[in-house]
Amino acid sequence: MPRLGVIRDTTEVLRGRVAQSSIPSDFKTYFYTQTLDHFNYRPESYTTFQQRYAINSKYWGGGMSGAPIFVYLGEETSMDTDLSAIGFLTDHAPQFNALIVYIEHRYYGQSVPFGEVENASSLGYLSSSQALADYAEIILEIKKNLSANGCPVIVIGCSYGGMLASWFRLKYPHIALGALASSAPILYFDDITPQDGYLSVVSRDFRETSESCYSSILQSWAEIDKVASQPQGLSVLSKRFNTCVPLNNSAELKSYLTFSIYAVAAQYDYPPGSVALICRGFDETPKGTDVLGKIIAGVSAYKGNLRCLNVPSAIGPAGNVNLNQNTAWSWQTCTEMVMPIGGGINATLFPHAQHFDLNAGIEYCKSFYGVSPRPHWITTHFGGHDIKRVLKRFGSNIIFSNGLRDPYSIAGVLGNLSDSLVALTTKNGAHCLDLLPESREPNDPDWLTAQRSSEARIIAQWIAQYKADQAANC
Repeated sequence: MPRLGVIRDTTEVLRGRVAQSSIPSDFKTYFYTQTLDHFNYRPESYTTFQQRYAINSKYWGGGMSGAPIFVYLGEETSMDTDLSAIGFLTDHAPQFNALIVYIEHRYYGQSVPFGEVENASSLGYLSSSQALADYAEIILEIKKNLSANGCPVIVIGCSYGGMLASWFRLKYPHIALGALASSAPILYFDDITPQDGYLSVVSRDFRETSESCYSSILQSWAEIDKVASQPQGLSVLSKRFNTCVPLNNSAELKSYLTFSIYAVAAQYDYPPGSVALICRGFDETPKGTDVLGKIIAGVSAYKGNLRCLNVPSAIGPAGNVNLNQNTAWSWQTCTEMVMPIGGGINATLFPHAQHFDLNAGIEYCKSFYGVSPRPHWITTHFGGHDIKRVLKRFGSNIIFSNGLRDPYSIAGVLGNLSDSLVALTTKNGAHCLDLLPESREPNDPDWLTAQRSSEARIIAQWIAQYKADQAANC
């Protein structure tokens, strides 16, 4: 399958950092009768569905106090697995006396129109614009029900959710005072970011960690192809790598190692020091170990004692398929979330990585869903080109936070756009690391604590200015 957008591939890894995978007891769950189509007035557009959200009022000062509301904008996963990972909100709510709200993204978790996704036509109501409108309706409903119309709202999101947070602030500034957009690659559309940018950061992460490790990985691609070309070579590779099902070709194994091992390790740094963990597996093999033996040792060090490696087949589904909510992100990448990620001259560790092929993606999406991607819609609707010049004129109160070891940081906002459009970067940070719960045992590194403190300080300034403006208008 062409990789039109790969954020979804490893979302579970981020959640895996947090042991809890259910709704915490401090949150109370609600369902809102949500409009299916916010942008159409035909009779069928008045269809509704039940959208799930949760509220934690443990720390809230109340509507009369004007205490803020922190709203986490759910991304491409279920609330059940996501709530335990939004530590920034629960860790900082006490100092702000803030209400915490989590809103599940339509078509994920239990917020699925029609009960389940039965066919491609029902997925037509899944888009970022519809999701933003969902959030707007629910936020206003919550403020009304809690008599909190004077309470400022800060929207927060991670990865795709970080994009949504920044876009929400731009599209609904009358609802959200500000946004914290963590690891949001809002510039990975059109030709704004080189297509090989993602893999170039993965290459850099491994090379900076260990030159010998980098060299071993680089040599391994030709060795994998060499073994695969021999009689029974694929069987040999399947056995040596202990794959759950036999390999159909060497490309499957190379893609798995590239995106599910090396890229995931660089992006999420989970477990901590993942790239170094892989490289130690390579470098500490006995003298005389062949290059594939080193690769296998590194994978084993990273993945642990798995029964087998679940290498996805490159052979796609044929004919009609029974769609369900697990296809939701694939649908989004086949419509508007077209992120042109591919190989290139800067992706030095991955010479086998193919260039992004939009035409191949179009053919896949047409055959699977009956739709063609709209690769320019995101920048048409939300912008992205000349972002510093444009947002400096009309944008405000957005924090773009990125860890520079995260491959998606290459498409993030890495420099301040104005006094209130602020970029916070950390050299050793990983994907959405700043939003995870604070660690006490062992303690978080000082640079991560400082990053979170800076985010909280900036949000406090926004709220103070908001209250000062309110007082001036009384």
